[in-house]
Amino acid sequence: MIVKRVGSSGQISLGKENAGRMVMVDQPEDGVWVIKLGEFVPDSERWLFERRVSEELDQAIRWAEANPPRDTDLDALDRGEAGS
Repeated sequence: MIVKRVGSSGQISLGKENAGRMVMVDQPEDGVWVIKLGEFVPDSERWLFERRVSEELDQAIRWAEANPPRDTDLDALDRGEAGS
């Protein structure tokens, strides 16, 4: 446990080793703060962390691991022959 004094500007230092890091500050009740270091996820990428999307990505990765890439016969593909 570390005791810090809040400065006249309302700030406390978390140490130079944390400079530039993102933190989440939660105040579950008056006088209680929970500070957690973390990474910021842009709103435009937050969908990647939804359970359904995560499960679909896991499924796609398993499929890709079980089905290595193979050469494609472009002429057969152009003729509409599936599976060639």
